[in-house]
Amino acid sequence: MRSLMFVPGHNEKFLKSAANSEADVLLLDIEDSVQPVAHKQLARDTIKTWVKNEAFKRHKVFPRINDRESGQLLKDLLQLTIDGIDGFMYPKAYVGDDIYFIDKLLDTIEYEKGIPHGKFKLIPLIETTAAVLNVQEICKASNRVVAIAYGSEDFIADLQGIHDAKHQSLFTPRAMIAMAARANKIVPIDTVHTNVHNLEDLEQNLILSKKLGFEGMMVLNPKELTLVHKYFSPTVNEIADAKEMLELKSISEKDAKGVAIINGKFIGPPMVKKAKQILLKQKLIEQKNI
Repeated sequence: MRSLMFVPGHNEKFLKSAANSEADVLLLDIEDSVQPVAHKQLARDTIKTWVKNEAFKRHKVFPRINDRESGQLLKDLLQLTIDGIDGFMYPKAYVGDDIYFIDKLLDTIEYEKGIPHGKFKLIPLIETTAAVLNVQEICKASNRVVAIAYGSEDFIADLQGIHDAKHQSLFTPRAMIAMAARANKIVPIDTVHTNVHNLEDLEQNLILSKKLGFEGMMVLNPKELTLVHKYFSPTVNEIADAKEMLELKSISEKDAKGVAIINGKFIGPPMVKKAKQILLKQKLIEQKNI
């Protein structure tokens, strides 16, 4: 989940572009970008057609559904719990009960359709002040939750704050969301970069995002994917160092030395754990590109 790209679910031109893109996950939207409300059924029908035609077989597919207050949620879930859909992004979560509610709806739908229990996963979108403060319980609300994502623009509006040019107002919620995800062993996904033409600012955001512990980022335009994948993929040096670290650790254990050293530094359990994570991530990327 290095890149999760939003695509309006009713726009055939954008769907075609998405199908040909290198995005890891497609967020086929039935929520904010599909207006007026009358177009939401068009979006559902269009998504079903493209999914059934296997247009997105190279991607993970997570439609962004409507929230539980919209009157559209049940239609979204009943119609899109089909083969080719991996799960759903749920917007405007406030508390863990919002996710528990969706979890139980999916339980019932899977049972009624004869679908294996737990097939459809969830990515809650953390885009309210309440959600940031309740992010731990949101992470724990369902075993279907595989990731959480930060929606900064709705959050800033809810906060009545200012999204400043240096993104200072986003720092604290970003850090809280990344920590909550890691604490619950799910994937933290960073907010979209709204100025899609300013790739220099995107790169600065990616540098900070990686430092904060994020695993990926939501994107609005395919032109952002190259940079996003660069920063959320292991570098050649990281891979080489990880392999060397595990090899030296193995040799030290075999020789009963108990201590391994690389570049003058002791190799401790946290470094070994990080090395294994790097190599696992690279393996997953290679499998995706086969």
